[in-house]
Amino acid sequence: MKVKKKLNRDIFREYDIRGDSSLIDDDTAYTIGLGYGSKLLEINKSVCLVGHDNRLSSERITNALLKGITDSGVDVVYIGLTTTPMQNFAMINLNIESGIMVTASHNPKNDNGFKFSFANFKNVFGQKIRDFYKFLLEGKFQKGNGTISYTNVKEKYIQTLLKDINIKKRLKVIVDCANGTTSILARDVFDRLDIDVDYLYDVSDGNFKNHHPDPFEKENMMPLEDYVKTFKYDLGIAFDGDGDRVGFVDNQGRIIDIDKFMALMCRSIIPNSDNKTILYDVKCSNTLRDEIEKLGGTPFMYRTGGNTYVKSKVKEMNLDFGGELSGHVIFRDKYIGIDDGIYAGIRFIEFLSNEDKSSSKLVDSLNKYYSTPEIRIESSDQTKFSCINNIKHEIDKEKDIKISTIDGLRVDYKDSWALVRASNTGPKLTARFEASSKEKLEEIKNKYLKLIEKYNKEIV
Repeated sequence: MKVKKKLNRDIFREYDIRGDSSLIDDDTAYTIGLGYGSKLLEINKSVCLVGHDNRLSSERITNALLKGITDSGVDVVYIGLTTTPMQNFAMINLNIESGIMVTASHNPKNDNGFKFSFANFKNVFGQKIRDFYKFLLEGKFQKGNGTISYTNVKEKYIQTLLKDINIKKRLKVIVDCANGTTSILARDVFDRLDIDVDYLYDVSDGNFKNHHPDPFEKENMMPLEDYVKTFKYDLGIAFDGDGDRVGFVDNQGRIIDIDKFMALMCRSIIPNSDNKTILYDVKCSNTLRDEIEKLGGTPFMYRTGGNTYVKSKVKEMNLDFGGELSGHVIFRDKYIGIDDGIYAGIRFIEFLSNEDKSSSKLVDSLNKYYSTPEIRIESSDQTKFSCINNIKHEIDKEKDIKISTIDGLRVDYKDSWALVRASNTGPKLTARFEASSKEKLEEIKNKYLKLIEKYNKEIV
């Protein structure tokens, strides 16, 4: 393997390094590893922790990455096949602040990439990824002979997951691993709970042959919905490819939006919390805001980016709980403050076991709004930002609105809101709308889609 002087800029994204695995050949992975190790040595770090998910390209990419890191002179603690939460746990448990997880999370099966941190257990994102790309192009790498040692934290991780969990009522639960990396853990975890549990697609298979491992997309939840309805489960739980995101289905076979799950969890968290501020991203429903306020908490709306922006802000503000609509949820009240889909599932089971009502009745007890799913609109990397700026300029003239630009443009009206964001993963705009009635929803949706159409044009 050799240093690659030209690297594909497109794989260096806002949240991580990610793209089609054909763009991450052995020389690219080696160069990233060599640069990563060199960067660690610059900040006086000499050891890192590495793990990988179950994608078909992960072992190849990881082997090249490890060679690059050790050739820089940095030592590696290697945990092999793992979920992203277990890799994060290993870093905390072993007190290794720097690490790389080889994964493309919920992306298509042919994709792969790297989630990484240099120091303080904090994922690199935004400008720091762009700076790392420039550093790699400069090619000023260290040379050395680092070592690789192997460790296994699985049992310690499972014990931490189950600590302080109190199941009061035996529930019937089904868990869908979607053949993702949670397949290597699910039975070892959920079989230890006092519940009746069954499993779907819990054989690790990087082809994801049954359905794609992304619970945010409704079509991927259909098998779980069918099983819950047919066999009368109290709850269905689903995970993404690397296990840091979660999805739920209630006892009637309906998807529970993550903002509604968070609203229900607030009922057990806020009354027992000293810091009653709850963080959520700009995509979340006012259902969550209402429930936080009803419980005496303080809602705090922030930008999207569960594994990066959200997790960092929850820690910075010393909050007990936060999350985003896509399924990244962070518990810090009696857990270690990482986005962990399996732990979120355990906490929901615990919550439901302490309630007299079913999961569907609990969801129906929340304030109801009408909302669209996330709408994706083709654009360009230049136009998507100018489009948002032009819409804001036009909307600024209106009265009795609240505008947030923390992440794109969110405009809150008395009885509705509109969100238009520039995608962080490609040349797209995304939009979402919510209102107190179906009629109002159609009205605000049509208004903003027309504005997007008006301004989503190439600048010549």
